[in-house]
Amino acid sequence: MEITRTFDLLDRYQDHFIKEDALVVKQDGKWRKYSTQEYIDFSYHFSLGLLAKGFKMGDKIATISNNRPEWNFIDMGMAMIGVVHVPLYTSLSCIEYENILKHSDARFVFVSDNKLLENLKPVIDKIGNVESTYTFDPVENEKNWLELVSLGKKSEVYYKKELEKIKSIIKPDDLASLIYTSGTTGTSKGVLLSHTNLVRNFLAAAEIFDLKPEQKYLSILPLCHVGGRMGNYQTQYSGCSIYYAENMGTIAADMRDIKPHGFDAVPRILEKIFDTIITKGKKLTGAKKAIFFWAVKIGLKYKPVGESNWFYRLKLSIADKLIFTKWRDAIGGNIELVGCGGAALQPRVERIFWAAGIKVLNMYGLTETSSIITINRKNKPDLRLGSVGSIISGVDVKIANDGEILCKGHNVMMGYYKNPELTKKAFTADGWFCTGDIGRIEDNKFLKVTDRKKEIFKLSSGKFIVPQIIENKFKESLFIEQIMVIGEHEKFASAIIAPDYLYINDWCNANNITSTDNSELLKNSQIVDLFKKEVQKYNEAISDFEKINRFRLVSDVWSPATGELSPTLKMKRKFIAEKYQYLIDQIYLKQTD
Repeated sequence: MEITRTFDLLDRYQDHFIKEDALVVKQDGKWRKYSTQEYIDFSYHFSLGLLAKGFKMGDKIATISNNRPEWNFIDMGMAMIGVVHVPLYTSLSCIEYENILKHSDARFVFVSDNKLLENLKPVIDKIGNVESTYTFDPVENEKNWLELVSLGKKSEVYYKKELEKIKSIIKPDDLASLIYTSGTTGTSKGVLLSHTNLVRNFLAAAEIFDLKPEQKYLSILPLCHVGGRMGNYQTQYSGCSIYYAENMGTIAADMRDIKPHGFDAVPRILEKIFDTIITKGKKLTGAKKAIFFWAVKIGLKYKPVGESNWFYRLKLSIADKLIFTKWRDAIGGNIELVGCGGAALQPRVERIFWAAGIKVLNMYGLTETSSIITINRKNKPDLRLGSVGSIISGVDVKIANDGEILCKGHNVMMGYYKNPELTKKAFTADGWFCTGDIGRIEDNKFLKVTDRKKEIFKLSSGKFIVPQIIENKFKESLFIEQIMVIGEHEKFASAIIAPDYLYINDWCNANNITSTDNSELLKNSQIVDLFKKEVQKYNEAISDFEKINRFRLVSDVWSPATGELSPTLKMKRKFIAEKYQYLIDQIYLKQTD
């Protein structure tokens, strides 16, 4: 059957993928499997429950939850009757929740657990449009989502015909979801996405990933993230079993347990996996250490089949037998593909994963483009490492005179909710969507994204600084967790550096350095000298005017919870600049360090 609306996936499941493990979640240390029929039944009865509660096409429901099968049940249940899904991150501030829930006009809110509910209660109490709050986990004296499922079962005789009628009149171009951007530069915007936006995007991805019904996929990206949602849908389209980890801390153990064939990620997740592997390698001794880093060196020179000579392929096969097979075993042994997007991926990380037999399909897009605009393929001639691939079918891309990436196609949003002026500004006069990213197209095919348009700045000398490229180079250091390049209108570029304290603590233990906390650690002259050497080392790889002239280390660990990073682990530059303004003043007002 043809898939034109998100909930058509349920009919496809019914026709092609009758299985016991359609959706699987880890709860209290055990895997709970949901069958195809359970998926369909829960979704269907939830939909009937909403009708019994008086929901109409165009009404909105917000979800604030971790990745779990229930998210899918109510997502499909909403879609079948034209209710608009408003998925939110679990890491937003109370102010952000209040603004979004008010702006979205959400009638109901579904939250994952009691802890999150307790945080949200003061916010929800202030919002007049929210009528009821439900939880996924059982919480004493609180409404549970299963109450609506039960209501749907009891009301089936009254609403079955109405449900089928509504399903039949929902059009592909109707609104399916209202997704709020992660807000790295300011207030979140509500992006309106239709069924066509979402469906044609995941169909394009499904064709490229080509997952099989007998395979398993570990869902890591939040389902509220448009990329995570696209991955979720395309995996279902393929009939591949979807597993949801208990939390971020259990991912490595979960991979070894379920042995998935693929997973989704943002670059920082892959960078942390790589850094962890390198850290373990540094602890080896003698011949084992030498062989380990010989293999890494071979891997960092990886080129796809057709670009390397026979001698390199021979060395790579030896490195694979000695080292890379152990890397794959550490994450289950079956990993073939990783879908990666959301930020710039370090070329060295991409190459080392490919060398290890794990194909990282780097992709590019925004919430406003329903996730992907371009994606790398598995094989040449449609593969170029270091790029974000070529465009998906039905989409056009061009580069504006100022270098901005422009896009047209089925993936482009319907607009911003309640903001026609901002919607108009997002498009050129002839209808191209302005991504806000700078890039170039190589060989009329492969897109390279170099930076955010708003993040590029000019020194007082007139030289332009592209911070993302410089930051990615410095993040190759195992000692640097995050770095933000600064210096707009100043004589030279500088940086605020958030060290990787896990690695630094290991280094301190090996060098007999003790400290009570991070702040004290940064006062140690050996640590200061260490970072001076690291900065000097990576400065050698960039142009003179781009070099980091001065820097300041911070004792904080940056995260979405503390505000420096978005939920998808992108830096919130404005927040960071305001938080560390005193350090920036030190850098540019003091003449000597």
